[in-house]
Amino acid sequence: MKYKRILLKLSGEALMGDRQYGIDPARLAEYAEDIKTIHDQGVQIAIVIGGGNIFRGVAGASNGMDRVQGDYMGMLATVINGMALQGALEDKGMLTRLQTALKIEAIAEPYIKRRAVRHLEKGRIVIFGAGTGNPYFTTDTAAVLRGVEIHADVILKGTRVDGIYTADPEKDASATKYDALTFTEVISKNLNVMDSTAFTLSQENELPIVVFDMNKRGNLLKICQGDNIGTVVKG
Repeated sequence: MKYKRILLKLSGEALMGDRQYGIDPARLAEYAEDIKTIHDQGVQIAIVIGGGNIFRGVAGASNGMDRVQGDYMGMLATVINGMALQGALEDKGMLTRLQTALKIEAIAEPYIKRRAVRHLEKGRIVIFGAGTGNPYFTTDTAAVLRGVEIHADVILKGTRVDGIYTADPEKDASATKYDALTFTEVISKNLNVMDSTAFTLSQENELPIVVFDMNKRGNLLKICQGDNIGTVVKG
């Protein structure tokens, strides 16, 4: 396998499937199957998941809610998604640990870097919830931060499209796909795939990012095997 240890970033919206909000159990089961295929090959897997299918702090702030309060609500939404994913993975026979940046000791371990790495070394899948534990930071930034801390080989960002395009391919039929980009190109072209803080942190720590279509079965395994799937951002 090309990668020994990965940080998989999933959006909360990805868990909705065809629903308007919430969690689609069928989509959750599909993701668990795909994750199992690489787990069975010995890949060490850490996961960060968003909470946009339940609540977005930015959306709440635009409706008059206090931004900090809204962001904390969003962090709790990521914990709910993390618990759902944990259950789906364990249904497939995998051992998991849920660690959260906010202390919720009845349901999850507090995030401790050394403990997380030890779980990975023992073959457990570690899910990181509650983002960075701080308002004003996205789960994209949390994914890169955790990826750097655990010395992941790559950030795999699973989305609904098969890479980074010149424009939103769901809105612009003339949009063309990039096979590879540098971090500087992503920032200068203002390609809104991840926020600039996440890209800058990844660039400073020389941690490559692969953006790919998580909804196409088998893509996750192909990337870990070294196939050119999606768009690679590095350098």
